[in-house]
Amino acid sequence: MKTDWRDTVRVASDVAVLGLLMVAASLPVVTTGAAFATASAAVHHFLTHDRWPPWRSTALVFRRTLLPGVLATVVVAAAVALVVIDVAGVSGGRVPGGGLLLGATVAIATAGAGYAALTVVALGGRPDGGWRSAVRAALAARPATVAAAAGVVALAALLAVLVHPILAACLVGYALYALHAVVRRLAAPPDPATLRR
Repeated sequence: MKTDWRDTVRVASDVAVLGLLMVAASLPVVTTGAAFATASAAVHHFLTHDRWPPWRSTALVFRRTLLPGVLATVVVAAAVALVVIDVAGVSGGRVPGGGLLLGATVAIATAGAGYAALTVVALGGRPDGGWRSAVRAALAARPATVAAAAGVVALAALLAVLVHPILAACLVGYALYALHAVVRRLAAPPDPATLRR
């Protein structure tokens, strides 16, 4: 299927709106997990069928992932708080170890962000919204996939610091779309034509 620039602009604007909706749905905080799972399912549906899912099925995914998403939100918030406390303690000199420990903490946190991003992507492919199976799928990912997902998250975080807050909200949608695209690309079997060269 051949696309032109209008299709690219349409998808880009749809993904930006998706990011705004994700952030808006996450404002009550307890709905953050469900918002990310629902948006991931929408992106998965779009990349599979070349159209966005109907509102009714999107609302059903949100409702089904609401309670499990609360637990996921608490776990992620606790992990982020522990990393922030650890980085503040090490960089402030209150904990011995200096730069080496700070580098190790940042590396572990980056890998954790990659695994968390892969969990969100795996949720998109599971209509049942199974968080446990999504976590298992993320943990089974190849190191290159984890590194690529962590790179997407790090780039999105850097860009979010550099742009206006409204654009940072749009960036959430772009990051989710990019994560799905990267995972699909890395999970795709190699093209036999390129292997013969």
